[in-house]
Amino acid sequence: MSERFNPNTTEMRPIRESGNQAHDILLYVYRALQAKGYDPITQLVGYMISGDPTYITSYNQARSLICRLERDEIMEELVRFYVGSLGEN
Repeated sequence: MSERFNPNTTEMRPIRESGNQAHDILLYVYRALQAKGYDPITQLVGYMISGDPTYITSYNQARSLICRLERDEIMEELVRFYVGSLGEN
């Protein structure tokens, strides 16, 4: 039986360890949400506000990964990234 290539299939890459677990998990979860057709920003904001993990897809264990982090860790990473992207003016 030959397998056919499906152009709609999204390849999920394993988490690459950057030394920053929150960064790695957020990026992985973001990609999993995209792969399932969700708006990752809306879903992550919903999770951050409510704490309800059902905002995060269980696809490729994204929900269990995000639950490894405390929400304050996620907020710290988001602020760190945002402020870092501003550069020094």
